[in-house]
Amino acid sequence: MPATMTTVSALTKEIYEGSLRKQLNDEAVALKRLEKTTEGVTSDVGGKYVTFPIHTTRNAGIGARNELEQLPNAGQQGTAAARVGLKYLYGRVRLSGQTMELASKNSQSFMSTLDLEMNGLKDDLRKDQNRQVYGDGIGGVHRITAAATTATPTVAHTIWGQIGMQVDITDSTGVTIKASNRQITAITPTTVTFSGATQAVVIGDLITRTGSSTKEWTGLSKIVQSSGQLYNVDPSTTPVWTSEVDSNSGVNRALSEGLMINMIDRIRTRGGKTTVIFQSMGVRRAYFNLLTQQRRFTGTTKFDGGFSGLTFTTDLGEIPVVVDPDCPPNMQYFLNENELKWYREADWSFMDRDGSMWQRVIDFDAYDAIMFQYSELGTHRRNSHGVIQDITEG
Repeated sequence: MPATMTTVSALTKEIYEGSLRKQLNDEAVALKRLEKTTEGVTSDVGGKYVTFPIHTTRNAGIGARNELEQLPNAGQQGTAAARVGLKYLYGRVRLSGQTMELASKNSQSFMSTLDLEMNGLKDDLRKDQNRQVYGDGIGGVHRITAAATTATPTVAHTIWGQIGMQVDITDSTGVTIKASNRQITAITPTTVTFSGATQAVVIGDLITRTGSSTKEWTGLSKIVQSSGQLYNVDPSTTPVWTSEVDSNSGVNRALSEGLMINMIDRIRTRGGKTTVIFQSMGVRRAYFNLLTQQRRFTGTTKFDGGFSGLTFTTDLGEIPVVVDPDCPPNMQYFLNENELKWYREADWSFMDRDGSMWQRVIDFDAYDAIMFQYSELGTHRRNSHGVIQDITEG
């Protein structure tokens, strides 16, 4: 019996939707360590939201008294309501009508093409979502570090970009689009080149995926801050709602054991516990060099998914010091994974609400399949995380 659009759609869902879930969990360092949950996901006017309460202050009705003195006034626990909308993430693959014709005439050739496109989509979704773990919700793939009128701006780092990526050039907020739908054509360690006319840019401008600015996950760059509103909770009125940040005003300095111990102690003082330290490969080299210079030896720890890393020894035990190629350079994130949540309504799925995952492209002999996930990264306790910035890489 020859293949049809119906059988092809069912076959693709069965094979690739299941495989996508497994590889997203197993192959991305940050994503692997984040707990997935549907806790607190609710429907509301205008979209899907995550809601959860946070504990902000203690009961103040406590005190010592002499005999026959009036007892302390009653107090209560202080709480605030955190509320944040889910982000809507998508991936699209397109096959020509000629390729689809192979499904009935040469099934082996069709499956080879399908393997290439679907496996590539899986890897791209996984990689981009892992990048968003370290973002701030604005979606900057590159941050421009020098003012110029150019098509080859200087950027802070190039670990998140890729040749062929469709991008917009925006201001630092991601709201004002200065140039849209350009394509990255070349990348060096310090610059990117985009197609089209030159564009005036200033320090702090961003290069984002086309159409994605201000719509991505609220990642660690936004969560792990010592100020700024997060999830509708403002530290100016709820001072406990901040993270620990150790910076050096943008001037890189040598990593030291003292810096790391101090950060762990600062988090511990606020009631948090560091369960992992994330860092770039360059900072990992700096940490390894630090141990070697001090003629100290450290073991490695192995955690779920088969990843291994160096450890940092404290009086509360060893903490994994894990390298993630997507972690921004010159910093270490000190995180309590138990307080980070990957909120999602459902896993990655094919968009097939009208009966088929393959949708004909109007005016073209082609068909699209779209995968989607409604999700967000969140934390119940912002003050259980910290970051050391401005570290000289090895």
